[in-house]
Amino acid sequence: MTLIKTSLLNGIAVVIKMLTLLGLNKILAIYVGPAGYAILGQFLNAVQMITNFASGAINQGVTKYTAEYSKDSARQHTVWRTAAAIALTGSLLIAVFIAAFNQKLAGWFLKDESLGSVFIWFSTTLVLFVFNSLLQAILNGKREIRRYVIANIAGSLFAFAVTTWMAMQMGLYGALVALVIYQSLTFFVTLALIYNANWFRPSYLFGRIDRQVAKNLGKFTIMALTSAVTVPISHILIRNHLGETLGWDAAGYWEAAWRLSNFYLMLVTTTLSVYYLPKLSELQHSADIKREIIQGYKIILPVAAACSLAIYLNRDFLIRALFSTEFAPMEVLFAWQMVGDTLKIGSWILAYLMLGKAMIKLFVVSEILSSAMFYVLTVIFTQTMGLEGVALSHAVNYLIYWSAMAIFIPKVLRQRARPNTD
Repeated sequence: MTLIKTSLLNGIAVVIKMLTLLGLNKILAIYVGPAGYAILGQFLNAVQMITNFASGAINQGVTKYTAEYSKDSARQHTVWRTAAAIALTGSLLIAVFIAAFNQKLAGWFLKDESLGSVFIWFSTTLVLFVFNSLLQAILNGKREIRRYVIANIAGSLFAFAVTTWMAMQMGLYGALVALVIYQSLTFFVTLALIYNANWFRPSYLFGRIDRQVAKNLGKFTIMALTSAVTVPISHILIRNHLGETLGWDAAGYWEAAWRLSNFYLMLVTTTLSVYYLPKLSELQHSADIKREIIQGYKIILPVAAACSLAIYLNRDFLIRALFSTEFAPMEVLFAWQMVGDTLKIGSWILAYLMLGKAMIKLFVVSEILSSAMFYVLTVIFTQTMGLEGVALSHAVNYLIYWSAMAIFIPKVLRQRARPNTD
């Protein structure tokens, strides 16, 4: 399937997801307010970290090797069995840990130990949460885009229905619980979709762990866990810094701006995951890789830039329509936030090669340095610019990141190709 066809088909799911998230966004803005938005952001980062540890952070590896072994069903099944065993073991162990330390986790992430029961809910649904992600990774690797799209649409609808009802009934607490319940409900839809595929049997998920496959998936575990730890922690530290220096409403304004960025860039970022990771995993020749990257810059980057400009020009309307008048101060973030978003997509088109070609050392180093730099730049710029400084930090950080990717990724590819030309 081509980039354009994948983008169009994936666009259906993204449009539905955007519409449900935008509607949900409005409801949350009304029922939890700016400070509540900051708490939701903290919790989402916690969920992101915990689920990656629970799954062994192998989903990108599952997608890569499922695509790479597209002509060898037996090797695909070995990957799936190994991945399922890792995911089941990890999710059960982490679930016990979450339940045991629920109050401490609530105190650290949510600043309120009385919300510990939110983590109890999380622990009871974690296995389904993890296996939903694993099954979707298999669908992605098999290039079953239609089934993948339907699964994502189901997730969007569950997210909207469950979170809306629970936020309206129980406010912030209900919204927090809903964030962990809806993904688990989506598991049953994804299971039904993959169960009806002629290439799948439930038995393919059960059996011995293959040591070599586990070792190969471990490469992606290192990369995924690096992102799962560094990115959320940097965001948590940034929110804490904003909350402690500018007030928790300011942290909520930044969280709202960040969520808005995620909304409108969703088509681009999901296309990178759905199309680029499997495609780059398949390509072996440097000329083919270069052609694919250039195509991405011709199609994806202009779309991202145009969307960023449109968001900036309509910022006042969007704040009123998607949030509430309480969020008006976030307007100062838009200019640099949109510049940073465009630079982010430009860098990611190239950076996906690190995942597709398992450039472990470069990926780990770049993620750690980029996350640390974002936080340090935020501390520096907010001292002189106030809230606007965090958006400028976003732009400067991705400018540096893109420049680094342009230098080091071609260098690694040349080093790997050199022995083949001797």
